[in-house]
Amino acid sequence: MREQLRMSGLSESVVDDAVLILSELLSNACRHGRPLGAGEVGDGEIRAAWRIDKAGRLTVEVTDGGGPTRPVPATPSVTARGGRGLNIISALAQDWGVRDGAAGEVTVWVTVACGARHEDFATRVAPPAIDFDTAFDDLRP
Repeated sequence: MREQLRMSGLSESVVDDAVLILSELLSNACRHGRPLGAGEVGDGEIRAAWRIDKAGRLTVEVTDGGGPTRPVPATPSVTARGGRGLNIISALAQDWGVRDGAAGEVTVWVTVACGARHEDFATRVAPPAIDFDTAFDDLRP
């Protein structure tokens, strides 16, 4: 995925976001979903796809055989070992959702704005108002 997106001309930060999103979606599908296919012992597969539409938006999607619950962001405790994946996706994505298929499959899709996502975030967050050249003058002997 990384190489294909780089070759398509996307910025490195968008590529990084997309790779992280795909990783989270695949992890969730493996953990919470069933493989595609008719077998009850998991003889199917999980599908991943990505595309850039004419408007320049990148969509990443993962399809599995569904699971006992719907994909929704969790509210994990501070000490929880997991449960943050969809919150991470929500922070990185322009939009995301769940699509049900006729055969019971479930696709989680994520649209990533093609632009400098991390750089955009960095410019919206004000840097600390500390002058590091003089901040520790009071501590010097």
